[in-house]
Amino acid sequence: MSTPHDTNPLDEMRAELEAELPDDLSVSRVAFEGPELVVYTDTPREFAGRDKLIRTLASKLRKRITVRPAAGTQASPTDAKPRILDLIPEEAGITNLEFYPATGEVLIEAEKPGLVIGRRASTLREITQAVGWTPEVLRTPPMESSTVDNVRNFLMEEREERRGFLERVGNEIHREPTADDEWVRVTTLGCCREVGRASFVLSTPETRILVDCGDKPGAEGEVPYLQLPEANPIADLDAVVLTHAHLDHSALLPLLFKYGYDGPVYMTQATRDLIGLLQLDYIDVAAKEGRTPPYESAMVREELRHTITVDYGDVTDIAPDVKLTFHNAGHILGSAVTHFHVGNGFHNVVFSGDVHYTDTRLFNGASNDFPRAETLVMESTYGKRDDYQTDQEDSERKLVELIDATIDRGGKVVIPAFAVGRSQELMLVLEEAMREGKLPTLPIYLDGMIREATAIHTAYPEFLRDGLRQRILHEDENPFLAEQFQQVDGGHEMREEIADGDSCIILSTSGMVTGGPIMSWLELVGGDPENTLIFVGYQAQGTLGRRIQSGRKEIPFSDRGGRTEQLTLRLDVESVSGFSGHADRNGLENFVRTMNPRPEEVLCVHGDESATDQLSSGLYQEFNIRTHAPRNLETFRFD
Repeated sequence: MSTPHDTNPLDEMRAELEAELPDDLSVSRVAFEGPELVVYTDTPREFAGRDKLIRTLASKLRKRITVRPAAGTQASPTDAKPRILDLIPEEAGITNLEFYPATGEVLIEAEKPGLVIGRRASTLREITQAVGWTPEVLRTPPMESSTVDNVRNFLMEEREERRGFLERVGNEIHREPTADDEWVRVTTLGCCREVGRASFVLSTPETRILVDCGDKPGAEGEVPYLQLPEANPIADLDAVVLTHAHLDHSALLPLLFKYGYDGPVYMTQATRDLIGLLQLDYIDVAAKEGRTPPYESAMVREELRHTITVDYGDVTDIAPDVKLTFHNAGHILGSAVTHFHVGNGFHNVVFSGDVHYTDTRLFNGASNDFPRAETLVMESTYGKRDDYQTDQEDSERKLVELIDATIDRGGKVVIPAFAVGRSQELMLVLEEAMREGKLPTLPIYLDGMIREATAIHTAYPEFLRDGLRQRILHEDENPFLAEQFQQVDGGHEMREEIADGDSCIILSTSGMVTGGPIMSWLELVGGDPENTLIFVGYQAQGTLGRRIQSGRKEIPFSDRGGRTEQLTLRLDVESVSGFSGHADRNGLENFVRTMNPRPEEVLCVHGDESATDQLSSGLYQEFNIRTHAPRNLETFRFD
């Protein structure tokens, strides 16, 4: 081990800054706040007029720079508010304006944030020049979302405490490296030769980073091997990175804080809001089913307090020797292919997370273009040789035909669906089919968290495909606001009324029939052969969904008195592929084939044993690259 330099990186940064600044600009303080260098100044108005200078400094120092006013240099909120409102066009639709003196920021929520920002951020600069405050702009969701509101309000209330946390993290990120040698290790804590409990540790001589920490659907008690020396003690991990919000990747992240972790969790902004929704529901469902939740809601809040959000394409320092970049994964809202640049060009590791290679109605296909990538950790959910999904248009046609046939005979259609991703995809298909007359217009009931998850999608249209983004931003064209979508919010009584009523379509969580409102629907409509149950997503081994899909007619069912009995299913059971958020075998191969640059080594994970083995073998034969189908508890070292 070498001795760290005596110089303070912050002192060096400040000296470089001041050497570049003209005399009329002052620096009162500089601080690392997470990956950013924050410059506090007594001359915020003058700084705002030198936008090119900030960009030049950021490029020269190779840091993301934020400029904030020193305390007392800005106009009072009473004076600033009317001047800000005067600078912003009325059609921007401002819904909230909050001042935070501790950080010198003013939060502006608007229906059309682009009009608040202005061309090349010109309006933001005008605001700072006029009042001295640093504006932060957020979009008001087109659909009201209690989750988005709660997360934003919580983080705003915690702003001062978070600043202390971010400074601590920033100082750790920007410390001088202490190790002489270079190596990278990837250790598998779950998700190998299985679907679920995704968790890996990326280690270097300086740093230990946990990537994902999920549960395993349908297998209570099978959790990531966090007791492994590579991950333990948990309190000493340097960072956690989350690829996306699905529970098989995110469910157990709050547990880390229960066991002493106090560091950052990196994810996209949309993922941050979705985990707030999904994890709270996760512990609520466990309690309702008589299981002891692994953590309490306070741990979810603690996790949110430690989040640092990163946009696609932003190269972000997360450790002295590691840079992180997120890229669109095309899987669900905010999902990310995760690129780690280790050392000074020493090694690059890409974790695919869950990917969808081609475009869907919701998202552009996964991005696979990187500056460098020697090692790829690749999902293999549909990695078997014959795992080819139906073409999307054919899948949509088959779905519409099955629904139409069920309606013709007076039946109801029940579709188990994940609240995030597949439900919104289905909503778009059904809205279009009814608008174009391919299906009669009839109620589409949304049960579980589907409506709330949809509202979160509308809060982040920048993650969606261009055409859909534009429709969402125009209220009269927003497909998710179609009148046939109705929320099931009356509990079991409302479900009974729907079950006794006319033909309809029911989208209900959970997607793998592992609990939640779908169980009530099986009880209420499962005994009528005129009805149809349609699976549109992956059903993991061990789940009730997989057993029903495989032909099981007698299923265990707990009534509202807690007694377990057998329920006989008589409704028609169908499966339609092509709606999965995962790439099929062809998509997985194409992701590697077109990846730039092509990796030297691939670890095939997140699939059952035959899927990982067959994909590993196929990639080796096709591309002549080293491949592995790891088991849990293995470590791979790259020198």
